[in-house]
Amino acid sequence: MKLEDEIKQKSFRSEHHKMVLNIYFTNNWLHDSQINIFKSFAITPQQFNLLRILRGQYPTPATINLLVERMLNKMCDASRLVEKLKKKGLVERVQCPEDRRAVNVLISEKGLKLLKEIDPLLDQMYDELSSILTVEEAKQLNNLLDKLRK
Repeated sequence: MKLEDEIKQKSFRSEHHKMVLNIYFTNNWLHDSQINIFKSFAITPQQFNLLRILRGQYPTPATINLLVERMLNKMCDASRLVEKLKKKGLVERVQCPEDRRAVNVLISEKGLKLLKEIDPLLDQMYDELSSILTVEEAKQLNNLLDKLRK
């Protein structure tokens, strides 16, 4: 459906203005689709993002700084998210052998198992999206978004 119809707006200041609104709207649409998946597992998209990063590091623990660098949303409080995931048993805090004051984070077996449950649901969502755009269109969109962010 066209942006104009979705937000009930007939005109925009410019095509660039419409583009920005379209990106925001589409981001929220994708975000809402993922939230529906994560809700049933009692985690947030930000918590999922941390778990995904930790799975990529596994079995090597990650520092909080590494998590912050790799998070999709840089405004999230990684320490707070780690603490919530720890309470759920999805991550473990391990003391850094080089610096006893520092603490590293490692995904737990429970966290790995949770991601294995979520992966097929996200894959299905991505497969549905891939039926809308061709591979060439997806590449073009990726290139344009990269260009926009410079």
